[in-house]
Amino acid sequence: MEQQGFCWIFFGISLAGILCFSCGEKPDPIPWKIAYNVCEDSETDNYEVYIMNMDGSGKKNITNHPDVAWVYYAWKDKLYFISDRDTCHRCFFLYEMNSNGEGVRKVTSLQLEDSWMGSRLNGKEMVIAGRHGDELRYQLFLIDTHTGDFQQLTYDTAALHRDPAFTPDGQQIVFAYKKDRRNHDEREELWIMDVDGKNRRQLTHYPPADTTAQWYSYDAGPPRWHPGEDYFSYQSKQQGKYSLFAVTPDGKALGRLTDLTQNEGWHDWSPDGQWLAVELFDDAQTHFDIYLLNWKSRELKRLTDSDQYEQAPVFVE
Repeated sequence: MEQQGFCWIFFGISLAGILCFSCGEKPDPIPWKIAYNVCEDSETDNYEVYIMNMDGSGKKNITNHPDVAWVYYAWKDKLYFISDRDTCHRCFFLYEMNSNGEGVRKVTSLQLEDSWMGSRLNGKEMVIAGRHGDELRYQLFLIDTHTGDFQQLTYDTAALHRDPAFTPDGQQIVFAYKKDRRNHDEREELWIMDVDGKNRRQLTHYPPADTTAQWYSYDAGPPRWHPGEDYFSYQSKQQGKYSLFAVTPDGKALGRLTDLTQNEGWHDWSPDGQWLAVELFDDAQTHFDIYLLNWKSRELKRLTDSDQYEQAPVFVE
């Protein structure tokens, strides 16, 4: 009996040691960082891409180039940004680099519009808004990220197509659209279509009685898919303020997602859907900062606080 008691005592001590060791272990590090755009010098029109940890530490300029560089998408540890380096001012082409700013390469010879983008097939194929000269603008294209080859999807020369994103199954594309891009009285709404351009239908419908958005305001901004939930989020200026709204792929409006004190703009969801990175700004749009919102607890944390424009957060591994 004494030996058995000793064994139980030894087991208890060992178990306690294991538990104490487990308590002392550090949790697994969060596998994502946040890339974002910074207006480094407005006089020379120099925009840089920065990266930081999810707590706002470790901010680093990863482009370091006197160009206009705007990041709008990431796949795993690859960042995709548009840039006018090596070409005319604000003549944008698509570039790729890793999260340290290394391995910069031009992806395709197709000229791009200033637009968000998406990918499917494990990052092998992207959907973007591109152009051919001054006549064919704001059209949607598929791009092979390995070869740079591209396929045009839309051909309406008068229309505006931009900010495309794939549905999770890669079979449909959600995008911002209006029939006549030069008509300031026409609303820009989110539409959806098959990847071959067929079966187009409208998803969002801006409140007809709301007149607070100017012609250049976002009626339905870049759609971002929420992982784990069946909806796209988008920014819209309604009742005099920018907020985030949601719509499902079948067109069901879910209403306002957020209602923070400041205006809410470009944003991105973490791959697990637990975090929302969003830019917040004042009514005059003179100050933009990146914030991180815990989607479960609704705890909001400010990540940037300089006098520079800091916009368009993107999660990257």
